[in-house]
Amino acid sequence: MTQQDLVVCSKCGGVNRLPAIRNAKAAKCGKCGNRLFSGHPEDVDAQVFDRQITRSNLPVVVDIWAPWCGPCKMMAPAYEAAAQELEPHVRLIKLNSDREQAVAARLGIRGIPTMILFHGGQEVARVSGAMSAGQIVRWVRDHLPMATA
Repeated sequence: MTQQDLVVCSKCGGVNRLPAIRNAKAAKCGKCGNRLFSGHPEDVDAQVFDRQITRSNLPVVVDIWAPWCGPCKMMAPAYEAAAQELEPHVRLIKLNSDREQAVAARLGIRGIPTMILFHGGQEVARVSGAMSAGQIVRWVRDHLPMATA
């Protein structure tokens, strides 16, 4: 984390300034009061997705999934375990491709589950297929060496 990070709340989309000296895991959103980092990747809508990518200066991993997708459901606990390990240095969110078809199309999603890593508003890496928690953490850290904490 830098001296002050901009952290977008995954529940309401509020943008929060978070000083590096503050305990990020205990921080709450100034808009809705929910914890900014819960270790549980939120399923976000298009507006919160766009705010996470464009307004946060934290790296963001998005898991594009659908409720009918068996591999997506199998990977969900691993994705949550990875969030518990990677937060607060990396934000992990989920995007339901059935509910947010326009975003999935804009991202060029051809198969699910697909994870995309964004940093500075740009796509850094993408991978398709179910992964274990260890594989997810390793994949993120391979593409973001500063996310090793």
